[in-house]
Amino acid sequence: MHRGHSLLAMALLLAAADHAAAADAAHGQELYESRCGGCHSLDANRVGPAHRGVYGRKAGSAPNFNYSTAVKGSTVVWEEKTLDAWLTNPQALIPGQRMNFRVATAEDRADIIAYLRKESGK
Repeated sequence: MHRGHSLLAMALLLAAADHAAAADAAHGQELYESRCGGCHSLDANRVGPAHRGVYGRKAGSAPNFNYSTAVKGSTVVWEEKTLDAWLTNPQALIPGQRMNFRVATAEDRADIIAYLRKESGK
């Protein structure tokens, strides 16, 4: 039984790695510009903070942006898992935050994350 759990865990990890590798940063850019661009930019703070360099950065630490107390006080670091959780349901990840936008499909979230990762030089 233990071996079966190990094989299942290995299969899930490989599936996640394949999904991440299959993410399309070019499509992510289109999605970012159409869905996120109203409030965010790569290089300028708007309603939301600038996103260049967001991948690998601690939440609430972009310069010159007035974050909610919840985001400033969080321990979240933006990477695949946390960005996916954030785009799925920001309030569930950091209760008390101010973003009221979600990305419904896992594929779209993966593509946006691939774009943000690329634009962060990671």
